[in-house]
Amino acid sequence: MRSWVKVVVWVLAALVVLALAAAIFGRGKGRKDGEADGADAPVPVTVVAAGSQAVPVFVSALGTVNALNKVTVAPQIGGELLSIDFREGQEVKQGDLLARIDPRTAQASYDQASASKRQNQAQLATARSNYQRSNAPEYRQYVSKTDLDTQRNQVAQLESAVAANDAAMRSAQVQLQYTRVTAPISGIAGLRSVDVGNVLNAGTALVTLTQVHPIHVLFNLPERQLQGVREAQRAGPVMVGALDRNDAHPLTADGKLDVVDNQISADSGTFRARAVFDNTDNALWPGQFVNVRLRLRTIESGVVVPVQAVMRGTDSEYVYVVQADSTVAIRPVKTGVEADDNRILIASGLKAGERVVTEGQFRLKPGSKVTALAPEQAGRPAPAATKPGAAKPAVTKPAADAKSAAAAPAAQTAAATPAPAAAR
Repeated sequence: MRSWVKVVVWVLAALVVLALAAAIFGRGKGRKDGEADGADAPVPVTVVAAGSQAVPVFVSALGTVNALNKVTVAPQIGGELLSIDFREGQEVKQGDLLARIDPRTAQASYDQASASKRQNQAQLATARSNYQRSNAPEYRQYVSKTDLDTQRNQVAQLESAVAANDAAMRSAQVQLQYTRVTAPISGIAGLRSVDVGNVLNAGTALVTLTQVHPIHVLFNLPERQLQGVREAQRAGPVMVGALDRNDAHPLTADGKLDVVDNQISADSGTFRARAVFDNTDNALWPGQFVNVRLRLRTIESGVVVPVQAVMRGTDSEYVYVVQADSTVAIRPVKTGVEADDNRILIASGLKAGERVVTEGQFRLKPGSKVTALAPEQAGRPAPAATKPGAAKPAVTKPAADAKSAAAAPAAQTAAATPAPAAAR
């Protein structure tokens, strides 16, 4: 009897082991089939065709705006400041009146020189008459040679005195003109340094004028760019643009390269250059920092792709190219300059018209099948691929599921519980 019971127990244990093995094997096979199905399913990616366009080549640098001319206006004569004839911040023209200084002292000097000239002119007229009379034939025999020489020398002396008076008058007239302070250049008037009523000395600063039409921008470039800049100069005028510090807003694009410095700095390895801008709209202001973009040349029919299409590998840059059979291949490329904010030039490795992946690269490997989506379709959910003959997903009913879930544990318990003592 006992041997028969042992045989039953061993048979039941073997059946349980076989059932567990079958369950595990079936589950593993289903997982492998699912993984194989997932591996074969195409990966949805965003694809863009490489374009062809003219790509300008720029070099950029940080520049400083400098006034074309900057003049500190100061009187050339001392005196009381009577009036200021400009507004701070006003744009003045060359020759405009800026200030007036008390002219009475200079006027008196001019009048004195004028009176001295008239006095000497009268004495010169008398001396000339005496000399001419003494030198006349009818009177020459009665005048000694010494007196005649004296009269002639007196005429020459008074002529020199009149000439000195002329010079004194011109000097006094210049001093009188200095009492009117005028603008030496056209420009923007800054803040004034003195107020009306102050007694000024020659050289006291009144105001600073800065010329902003046109205006200069100074910047430094690395020495490796020197050859390209010089070649661009030989080809014609080199256009220069100015942007704000964030490179987001172009300030003006009408600049031209004016001059390149004649030496490279040994300390920084850079050379200085200067651009000139018309600045008709006052977009540039002296002392302002700007980003300078200097256009060297234009690459015709350059191949461009979105920046996000280019991946960085350990050795080089590459892109995923979508082939005719909807599989992808890795293509090493060499990039060039940025065509704009979103696209980059491909110098080699890609042709115009070839399709490259721009989104979804991290799910790809060489030979992966893909579903090509246009950029405007990238946000839409892709339909799930279903194989022929695959079972449709079951639609469960809440009530039935609840009953089944409650009954399943009881059934499993009953099946796993050994037979009662009657079986023994």
